[in-house]
Amino acid sequence: FKTVIAPVFADIFHNNSLKNGLLPVALPEDVVSSIWNLLEQAPDSQIKVDLPSQTVTLPDGSSHGFSIDPFRKLCLLDGVDDLGYLLNKTDVIGAFEARAKPY
Repeated sequence: FKTVIAPVFADIFHNNSLKNGLLPVALPEDVVSSIWNLLEQAPDSQIKVDLPSQTVTLPDGSSHGFSIDPFRKLCLLDGVDDLGYLLNKTDVIGAFEARAKPY
């Protein structure tokens, strides 16, 4: 998945990004500014985004945490969208329906 780092995101952009496999990472403004400065001085710099640990690590070794909804994190890690998540649960859904009382 691709990542976008910024101080803030509009709600609709944030939600649509996650639904489309794009990870929006909100970090403090001073950290984002330092990333911009770093990339202007050394465009080949590597920034590590670790979704499982929810951290962004800069070339100087500093690490910054970010938050993400647990369901969206799971979807990104599994490479699925909402429908893909449900389709992976067809066995569980089928078992529930088999036990459920008819209307």
